[in-house]
Order: sequence, then structure tokens, then C-alpha cells
Amino acid sequence: MPDFARLDAFLDESDIDGYLVDADSTDSDQYYLSGFDAPDPFVTLYDGETHLLFPRSLEFGRAQRESRAETVERYVDFDHADLVAEHGPAAAVSHVLARFLDAYGVDSVAVPPRFPLRTADGLRSRGVDVTADTDGTVTEIRATKTSREIEHVRAAQTANEAAMAAAEDLLAATGVAADGELTHDGAPLTSERVKEEIEVTLLRHGCALDETIVACGADAADPHDRGSGPLTAGEPIIVDIFPQDKTTKYHADMTRTFCMGEPSDTVREWYDLTERAKAAAFEALEPGATGEAVHDAVCDVYEDAGLPTLRSDDRAETGFIHSTGHGVGLDVHELPRLSPSGGELEPGHVVTIEPGLYDPAVGGVRIEDIAVVTEDGYENLTEYDQRLVV
Repeated sequence: MPDFARLDAFLDESDIDGYLVDADSTDSDQYYLSGFDAPDPFVTLYDGETHLLFPRSLEFGRAQRESRAETVERYVDFDHADLVAEHGPAAAVSHVLARFLDAYGVDSVAVPPRFPLRTADGLRSRGVDVTADTDGTVTEIRATKTSREIEHVRAAQTANEAAMAAAEDLLAATGVAADGELTHDGAPLTSERVKEEIEVTLLRHGCALDETIVACGADAADPHDRGSGPLTAGEPIIVDIFPQDKTTKYHADMTRTFCMGEPSDTVREWYDLTERAKAAAFEALEPGATGEAVHDAVCDVYEDAGLPTLRSDDRAETGFIHSTGHGVGLDVHELPRLSPSGGELEPGHVVTIEPGLYDPAVGGVRIEDIAVVTEDGYENLTEYDQRLVV
């Protein structure tokens, strides 16, 4: 059960009666606050207790069994049909929501930064005070993980490492054609084939992902290029896997860079520098440090080697051109940030450390681990080895 003390404090300090979310459970704030997984939008009210409201009866019984809400109700419980007859379908919804809030003595609500405008306008027309929570209080609360949440991330990372091993094993089993392309079972080995191996392995471990990165050569010079087509010997291949556990909904995240055959001197130098940058970031990672300080440790390594970073040149298009890391949990990218805007780190923050270097003329190199900040430092949740040459 999450600790909502910070949410209680926010409501008290803001003199607001409750916190309202209108979304399906792919919205992580909704899933976290409601404790319920549903594919269609529903409403969660938190007023010190959790109350759920569903448009239809479809999810009603399951929500009563599976959610941690104190109450579970439906539109029909607030005379929805009569309100439709009197006001029409669109206006009836705002009347139902107003009655729902009134049943708990709620006259004012805070809502997440991305909240449906129609819902907000409808509630305001019924006399409810709606205030945008521009700081995203629930999102901030989610950043600090409980021990149970950390175990969920650890389990996802175990699956992730099995998938990375499958990808590396496939690369290790390749040959090289006369044109330098990697081959497997007599056919060119493509980014798509390696992704298939990753995704099948993850499914066998109870995880899934919408997409992953297997990017070679110039593709790898764009940090978010998913990669496509044949893979080539002698060029760096970035494999970045960020699965979600299908049961718990928690993510993991890890990147390795591989090279089949002899890498160029530049790629080898970049890899060594990136190992050093990652070690420097971990040395700076501790409670009370800021995400900015961890990011600066990485920039120091690269800049001392004469390579550009966004810190030294905010227009840089090569070199280290992203932040050092981010939080991981119900979202694969969430708070906290290990970046120039990164605030103070707390025990329970789960973060990636992922320095990298990029240039279309060379390719890309990135190494990424996932770790949790502890009371006296950190625990690296990643056990997978890092090596450039397969």
C-alpha cells in the first residue's frame, strides 16, 4: 500500500477537499492512486480514502475484489439514466460526477496537470472548484519506491537480463558476409531479428515491451533511433531494452553496446570513456546528492577528454547529447531526473545511469545500469556484464 501522507499534506496545505483522476490505468498516476488495472477510463477520488467510480458495471465486480479502494460505485448508483433523460448524455456525466463528489462532502478537487478539459469544465459548471496540480504531486510521490516496488523492478530487471543474454548469444552465433554484414543461418542478421529474440524471451519471463532499440552504425548515433535493417561487423550495436512486467506493471531499463569483430580505435576509446563516465556517476550517486551533481560527474569525464556535451555547448549534436538518467517505475521515464534540472535524491529513488557518445561518422556507444538509492549510497540492480567485443 503506497504512503499517501505527502498527498494528504498537499491537500491540507492547499485547502482542497480531494484529488481527482479521470483516466484509464495506462496513466500511471491513476493506477498508483486507484490500485486497479482497467483499459477504459474511470474516476478515482482520494480524500484520505480512495473511491472509484465507473461509467458501466463491466469492471464493477472485479474492482470490488481487486482494488484497494474503500468504495466502488457506478454511474447508475447516481441515477445516471434519469440525468440523461433530463439533461442529455454529455451534461449527465458532470451531474453524476458532482453527485459522486457531494456524497463525500467534496466541494474542491486538485487534478493532475493532464486532466480532461471536458471533465473539468463540467465539474466547474456544477459548482465544484477544480485546481490544476501543476507540480504533479502523485507523480512526485511515485518517485520514492517502497521495498515491494523495488522488488517489482528487480524482477523486471531479471527478465531484462535474460533478454539481453538472448540478444548477445544471437550476435555471438553470427558469421560475416563478404560485404561485412552479419549473417545467421545463412541470412543477413537484422535489427528486427534481434528484437524478435528479445521480445520472445521477455514474454517467456512474464514481461512485454512496445518496442526496443537495436541500432547499428549511423542509426546508433541517434539515441532514440530504434534501428532497422542488417547489422554490420566492426560497428557498434546499441541494444537498449526497457520491459514492463505484465503482472506488476513495473519497468526495468538496461543498455549494452556490442561490436562483432574489431571496433575502430575511436569506438574503443569511446567505450572506455563511457565506462569511466558511468563509474563517476555511481561514485556521485547517494542520498542528498542532486541529479544535477550526478550528471555533472559524467560531463566532467567527457569534457576532460575533449568531447562535447550539452553542458559545454547546448547546441551540440555530437558527443554526450542527453541527460545521465531518469527514474524508472510504473513509467519507464519518470522522476527523478539525473540532468541539469535534477533535484535532491532520496532513498527509494530508482534511477538509470546511462552515459553515451554519438556521432554519425562513428556510430554510438551507451552503457546503462539501473540502481536504487539507499540510506547510505546505492544498490546496483544490474548484474549483467559489460563488454564491447562479443
